[in-house]
Amino acid sequence: MSKANTYPVSSRGPADHDVRDQIVAAATEYFSRYGYQKTTVSDLAKAIGFSKAYIYKFFTSKQAIGEMICANCLREIETEVRAAVDEADRPPEKLRRMFKAIVEASLHLFSEDRKLYEIAASAATERWQAVCAYEERIQQLLQDILQEGRQTGDFERKTPLDETAAAIYLVMRPYLNPLLLQHSFDYTDEAPAQLSGLVLRSLSP
Repeated sequence: MSKANTYPVSSRGPADHDVRDQIVAAATEYFSRYGYQKTTVSDLAKAIGFSKAYIYKFFTSKQAIGEMICANCLREIETEVRAAVDEADRPPEKLRRMFKAIVEASLHLFSEDRKLYEIAASAATERWQAVCAYEERIQQLLQDILQEGRQTGDFERKTPLDETAAAIYLVMRPYLNPLLLQHSFDYTDEAPAQLSGLVLRSLSP
C-alpha cells in the first residue's frame, strides 16, 4: 500500500519550521478558544506576540494557517485508520477495521473540540487542498484493500475496481466529511459494523 504523506505547507519567506510550528500551535489554541471564523490574523499576531507582517512571512493568509491545522488533524485520523488496517491479516477484516477506525477517529477529533470543528467545516465547504489530498489517500487505501481482496479470492472481480471503490467510498463519506458527520451522530455506535457487513456481503465472489 502507498503511505505517502504529502501535506500542503502554505508559506513564503524563510523556511523556518520552528517558527512556523510555533505560529500553528498558538493559532490552534487561539482558534480553540475563540473560533476560526471570528479570528483575524491581527488577533493572532497580538496573541502570539508577533507582528502581523512577520506572520505573513510564513503564511499567506488566515486560511493558510487553518489549512496547516486541518492537515495536522487529518494526519491524526489517517494515522489511526492505517494503523487499524495494518493490524488485520485478510482484506475483509481490513475493510471492517477501516470502517470502524474512520468513524471513531473522526468522531473523537471533530466532537472533542467544537471550535476546531469550524476549521474542518470551512475546509470541507471550500474544498481546501488538505481535504482533497486526504480524501484521495483514503480512497487509494480503500482501493488497495479491494485489489488485495480480489487477488486473495475474498472479493468478486466482475465489477470494475474503480466503480466498486467509488461506491464504497460514498458509504464511508458521511463519517469522513465533518459537514455530514454532524448529522450521523445517532448512528455511530452501530454504523461501522452494519455498513461494513453490508459492503462485505456485496463483495462476496
